[in-house]
Amino acid sequence: MKWDATEPQQNQFSFGAGDQVARYAASSGKGLYGHTLVWHAQAPGWAQSLSGAALEGAMTNHITNVVSHDEGQVEAWDVVNEAFNDDGSRRSSFLQNGMGNGWIETAFRAARAADPNVKLCINDYSVESVNAKSTAIYNLVADFKQRGVPIDCVGFQSHLIVGQVPSSFQQNLERFAALGVDVRITELDIRMSTPPSSGNLQQQASDYASVFRTCLAVAACQGVTIWGITDKYSWVPGTFPGQGAALVWDENYAPKPAYNAVYTALGGA
Repeated sequence: MKWDATEPQQNQFSFGAGDQVARYAASSGKGLYGHTLVWHAQAPGWAQSLSGAALEGAMTNHITNVVSHDEGQVEAWDVVNEAFNDDGSRRSSFLQNGMGNGWIETAFRAARAADPNVKLCINDYSVESVNAKSTAIYNLVADFKQRGVPIDCVGFQSHLIVGQVPSSFQQNLERFAALGVDVRITELDIRMSTPPSSGNLQQQASDYASVFRTCLAVAACQGVTIWGITDKYSWVPGTFPGQGAALVWDENYAPKPAYNAVYTALGGA
């Protein structure tokens, strides 16, 4: 559902793969979370070559077509993904450099115009704790809410390391909720050194349970999405060599201690 997949050539849209996922979700009673309308990565080369009014027009056209196509099928969209640096500054990207600070607002307004009912989210990583990056997004959301710019939710990716669930996670979710937006844990995995030790697998189970309990404790938390099914196909080893085993099913699709911990945290149901 990303830009390079849905609009590989300008104004030539390709919805087949996304539609297949949407049909599966609809036929099996699952909610569909759209990821992602605008991101500096996995954007087609033609878009990355634009700037100024041409880029803004292309981005708006892209959002309008994709959101309209999926109207009634997607319950929430990651409108903008990974727009900030860890120090709270804006990421230097073709989007930021080509359109300036107003591009995020433009994206959200375009998405709302295309579907007045879908939830609109901003999504990022390393924002689970109260820190410079999460505070920058908090300030953006506060500004949007004050000025009536449409925004409904914030996604906390939560690509975590075993034993390092932030102590301020719940406090952070609650401060965003107090602004009047929903919060979502959108890309949860908890990685460790491989091969995994029994101690790390038990710590991982405790960490997964902690994250789910945190969401359950915050009324505005709309759900947790685990970033994959089985360790066999996780993105982690390819990005962090020597690390992995980040999901709740192992490479043979067997449930790990983390699976049972999540099951228990959800009330065994």
